[in-house]
Amino acid sequence: MSEEREHSEQELPDDVVDEAERLTRLARNAVDDDEATAYDRHREELLSEYGFTARIRDEDDVLVLHPAEWVEDGAIRVERIDDTGRAVEVPLSAPGDEDDWEAVEAHNATLVERVADEHGEIHAANCRAFADFLGNHYVRRVEDTTAAEIDVFLSEYYPRNAWPSERQRDVVEQSLELLFEVVDVNVPGRSRVR
Repeated sequence: MSEEREHSEQELPDDVVDEAERLTRLARNAVDDDEATAYDRHREELLSEYGFTARIRDEDDVLVLHPAEWVEDGAIRVERIDDTGRAVEVPLSAPGDEDDWEAVEAHNATLVERVADEHGEIHAANCRAFADFLGNHYVRRVEDTTAAEIDVFLSEYYPRNAWPSERQRDVVEQSLELLFEVVDVNVPGRSRVR
């Protein structure tokens, strides 16, 4: 998922790092505190299987996955750090989650097709506009979208670039909800429409 990871010999499998990043993003975009706590707890349980834990380095918005043995009473103890290369750093505020635009586009297009199959072309057209926005501006998968990006889409991109019909405009928020249902997450920063 992430653009770059700074580490040498990695103890955590790539799929575990990807899942930890995904859960972190879901926690950030959660509608309520209980949902965010559940994602954070799931991430900690996942990492604990490998003897790791996570923290967000606020100064540069990086998810740091590091051995739990480095921590005592909630603080990292410098004297316990034997090799900084054991940690994995995942930038969270990078422009996109992947270098491969084609992989992101294929992933998002599959989600749009599911909306088309299940809910029809009006919703699919809105979802296609959203997928274009994510791919072209952020190289971002639907499930990794932030609330701020959705706001930009709805207030700026959609009215200027999607050329929606009146019917499309009337249901665009419902269309996004249907798209996020495909990946089984709530629309970031919004309660359910229905």
